[in-house]
Amino acid sequence: MTARVGVITFPGSLDDGDARRAIRLAGAEPVALWHGSHDLEGVDALVLPGGFSYGDYLRAGAIAALAPIMAEVKDAAAKGMPVLGICNGFQMLVEAHLLPGGLIRNAHQQFIRRDQRLRVENASTAWTSEYEVGQEIVIPLKNADGGYIASESELDRLEGEGLVALRYVDVNPNGSLRDIAGLTNGRGNVVGLMPHPEHAVEPGFGPSTAAAMRSGVDGLPFFTSAVAAVVASAV
Repeated sequence: MTARVGVITFPGSLDDGDARRAIRLAGAEPVALWHGSHDLEGVDALVLPGGFSYGDYLRAGAIAALAPIMAEVKDAAAKGMPVLGICNGFQMLVEAHLLPGGLIRNAHQQFIRRDQRLRVENASTAWTSEYEVGQEIVIPLKNADGGYIASESELDRLEGEGLVALRYVDVNPNGSLRDIAGLTNGRGNVVGLMPHPEHAVEPGFGPSTAAAMRSGVDGLPFFTSAVAAVVASAV
């Protein structure tokens, strides 16, 4: 089967086209979805892309979390559909209470763009199964409201239950507590992260590596993992 992965466009989305390209490179069919719709068009997985939905008014992701299609996203997530939130999409997942905690302005109060080293902490989710626990990867990061916060008791719970999916290495770019870069829910089907795996999926366009400039493709396994999860579930 060919997996069909929906990418939801919100007013202010910037990386929806890049997400669709990443899905295509992963061997799946990207399906463009609209924030004002209630129809997921029979997709097998969902990506909430990066950008500045609704201009980041109120709080980043807060208005998008109330968009019509988010009712369907919540229902699909509850039924086990793989859902990935990237940057602004991660903010939406938190605001929609599909993932815990909150995301606030970067500690230095500035927008940051850098190729970020991450460590995979949980390789058993629908989006990280093609990595190894402890593996270090490099993918681009670009955000202004990427500081992850939660209470100490909640942070302890996340750590204890293995729900920290990714952690910043070498540099904490935004002041996220405990260097948290990405989370998963307990079931492992919903994952959110601030860095952008869709910008590291094709040689010539990703981060530079020791092998060659712009050759990094460390983000592609996020999408091939989901495709594999969808295919496995259909068997």
